Amino acid sequence: MSRRIDHLVFAVRDLDPVVRLYERLGFRVGARNRHPWGTENRLVQFGSSFLEFVAVGDAALIEPHAPGRFSFGAFMQQAIARREGLAMLVLDSDDACADAQRFAAEGIGAFEPFFFERKGQRADGSETHVAFTLAFAAQDSLPEAGFFTCQQHFPGAFWSADLQQHPNGARNVSGVTLGAQDVGATLSFLGRFAGAQAADGSVPLPGAALTVIEAETQGFAGYRVAVDDPGAMIARLEAEGLAFRETQAGVVLSAFGAEIEFVPG
Repeated sequence: MSRRIDHLVFAVRDLDPVVRLYERLGFRVGARNRHPWGTENRLVQFGSSFLEFVAVGDAALIEPHAPGRFSFGAFMQQAIARREGLAMLVLDSDDACADAQRFAAEGIGAFEPFFFERKGQRADGSETHVAFTLAFAAQDSLPEAGFFTCQQHFPGAFWSADLQQHPNGARNVSGVTLGAQDVGATLSFLGRFAGAQAADGSVPLPGAALTVIEAETQGFAGYRVAVDDPGAMIARLEAEGLAFRETQAGVVLSAFGAEIEFVPG
């Protein structure tokens, strides 16, 4: 059974300008959170997915990669040093430990599962407690792209209906596009990672798709967000003076190293 997109992780040098732009785009952005290993994030929640913007808060706390151990902090620190942009694709999980075993058996990731917990903040400002287990996968031809599944242990403490109400009518992440020199090998990897069969240049997921295009620059190129009314999104972009282009499906703009396409949803 294929998995849904849980969230996308973006490498950014400074959270504040990213938040200002996304608020201009009509997104509601959550409060700042701190990971125990020194990175900080802010989130944009949708119905069943979210965007995670990550910056380094305290570099001294970041641990390096080790044999059999994937360091989220080190990966993000390296990604930020290269460029800002979409850095990791995350799918949902009911059992991240089982995912880690499957990834190892299929040769797409020999990493220990990673558990962590942190404090969070609800829409009303009250404190909450969230915890996750992650299972990492990797593709040799995409060293600058990260992949993992995420099991939420207290989903009721994480998801917030209030934080999912956006002035731009955004509903969910509905797709991700990757560039690759070897499209077939990349589709094969994504199919094994997602537990789905690739077809016609993409891997179908519930309510979304992972699309691979041939490109010299390998890695994540952009993502799609389903909105109530792309026409209203165009009006918002015009009012904000932001450059965009219209496509057959909707409207696209570039922001912090990634293309965002707003499509009907």
